Amino acid sequence: MATRSTIMDTNSFRAEHAAGLDADTRSLTEKRSKVLGDSYRLFYRKPVHLVRGEGQYLWDANGDKYLDVYNNVASIGHCHPAVIDAVTRQMKMLNTHTRYLHETILDYSEALLATAPAEINKAMYMCTGSEANDLAIRVARSFSGGTGIIVTKEAYHGTSDLTSGASPALGSGQPLAATTRLVSPPDDYRVDAPDLGAWFAAEIQRQIDDMAAHGIKFAGFLADSIFSSDGVLPNPRGFLQQAVDVVHRNGGIFIADEVQPGFARTGDSFWGFGRHDVVPDIITTGKPMGNGIPVSGLLARSEVLATFSDDIPYFNTFGGNPVAMAAAQAVLQVIEEEKLQEHSRVVGAQLLAELRKLMDRHECIGDIRGAGLFIGFELVKDRESKTPDKALALNLIEQLREHRVLTSVAGPYGNVLKLRPPLAFQVADIDWLVGALDKSLTALGH
Repeated sequence: MATRSTIMDTNSFRAEHAAGLDADTRSLTEKRSKVLGDSYRLFYRKPVHLVRGEGQYLWDANGDKYLDVYNNVASIGHCHPAVIDAVTRQMKMLNTHTRYLHETILDYSEALLATAPAEINKAMYMCTGSEANDLAIRVARSFSGGTGIIVTKEAYHGTSDLTSGASPALGSGQPLAATTRLVSPPDDYRVDAPDLGAWFAAEIQRQIDDMAAHGIKFAGFLADSIFSSDGVLPNPRGFLQQAVDVVHRNGGIFIADEVQPGFARTGDSFWGFGRHDVVPDIITTGKPMGNGIPVSGLLARSEVLATFSDDIPYFNTFGGNPVAMAAAQAVLQVIEEEKLQEHSRVVGAQLLAELRKLMDRHECIGDIRGAGLFIGFELVKDRESKTPDKALALNLIEQLREHRVLTSVAGPYGNVLKLRPPLAFQVADIDWLVGALDKSLTALGH
């Protein structure tokens, strides 16, 4: 039996579901199976055939409208006209690589670096978050002289050789690198510790010591500051500081993977790590940066980057190309002009409050936590034991699909709904989402 990963297989179509599909959907799934590699996965027992998107909404081939509560690729909203216009204009003029002079990459870099702490003053560009994290690991190893990388037990940081070796969420079929060490996630709901920050810092120190015992020199700690694949763990604010202090005391660097919490999503700050008042050594980003255009980035302290870049040239044919930079610049401008960070903070708080009201009606909801428009909705068999209910979570995902609400699950037990809509999500959408959750849980007998 094939090993199932925690991020790819917990909400997936499988061959045994085909009998329940209409003829058109079955035909598409069969063709997909015939021509695409078997590593791919489809969401849902009854896959969704999407044909159009706008803002926070998607439409399928039958014209049915869906509320997207999962997609941070289209971070400012599907098919945002500002991005479409920027890309179209640039495509009509020029698209080439970074070995020629061009203003767009410089203008964008100045604007992006202005959002980061002053210590972060250099930028590099790629096409995917995997590439950004891959380069970050290489830089960490160059700077520290070590090879050991620490991540959380359910982390996902990419699909390259280096990043997949530090992505336990890909499942046991994907071997971790011998130089990777795992720490338990800082789960405020499940960890019984008077000081979560001190507890988490001690977890990291323990793994650094284990590396040393095995002759591995520590290079860095790579983390998504909202720990999304670990089940969305945003609180308490500030708990990361002690962990970062431990990393620095041991000669390593802190790499903040901001693919998911960055670009105004948490509402409290532009970058997710800002909620913890820490300054990373490297920031990596990807998906939300170009609103669907393949672009990613690495921002770093110049002295950290210099140990790598002084000796090794780096070239990425499509990384930082003028079209990608035009898309990224448009995203930054929209975040500022539409005040999306404040929007995320305010609307996210209202959504969180309405979701928590469901706890009075449904005992199966163990915890609801979040920051801005990034919320974890945890399902349990009973609140006293906090026993995870993965089966309920997966059935709930399918029920929500019938109510035209799209999302998926996260966490080591697959029992946390990851509610992460495009930032175009509005107050008016709250009733649709909360109502769908209420009706779905009731229909499932919970």
